[in-house]
Amino acid sequence: MENTEQLTIPAFGYELMREVLIPEILGKETPEILYWAGKHLARKFPLVSMDEVISFFEEAGWGHLKVIKEEKHGMELEITSPLISRHLQLKTDGCYKLEAGFLAEQIQTQKKVRTEAYEEVMKKTQSIRFILRWDLKDSIPNS
Repeated sequence: MENTEQLTIPAFGYELMREVLIPEILGKETPEILYWAGKHLARKFPLVSMDEVISFFEEAGWGHLKVIKEEKHGMELEITSPLISRHLQLKTDGCYKLEAGFLAEQIQTQKKVRTEAYEEVMKKTQSIRFILRWDLKDSIPNS
């Protein structure tokens, strides 16, 4: 029987992997590779609604995701977490391309239109804002 208790990982261990080891291995291509990796993860874990995407972020330990606004050609989302707050207090830069790629692919699949995402660090609110854009004329074929 599988243990369904939620496991936790120390922030230090998570940050060692995310902020030290991965950039060391990937080098200057880290942002581009992480964006691609996020899209790949989204294809491995296809989600059918924004509620499922929000739950995935929580379960993955990426933070609390919320929709800020949605318009005809795009949407804005924001993640917050104690790890993000800590990271922004300690450092000025960070890479959230994995999450951006994941969101781009999930929304692209859900809306059936090519979608790109980029992130902005919001130091004042200690959060990361994701801006997703699509062109309704650039639909993707059903797979």
